[in-house]
Amino acid sequence: MGLCLPCLGGAAEDVVETPDPDLKRRQLAEAAEKRQMESVSRGIKNPTSVEQKKKKKEEIDNMMADSAPAAGGGGGGGLRWQVG
Repeated sequence: MGLCLPCLGGAAEDVVETPDPDLKRRQLAEAAEKRQMESVSRGIKNPTSVEQKKKKKEEIDNMMADSAPAAGGGGGGGLRWQVG
């Protein structure tokens, strides 16, 4: 028959103390952020280059959107197709 109380037998070393909830929550959040960053950059050799290209593309799109209504006057970008 085994001893079930830590004060009766030396099983005090076997008792696992759980970390406080704030510490555990912080560790879980850090692990989740790390997994998210790994999944975002999966298959990309240079993630900073990809971010720079994305920002540059957004800037170009914004410039095109701003200049499109002023350029044509009626939409269509100022180009006309003629057939015949």
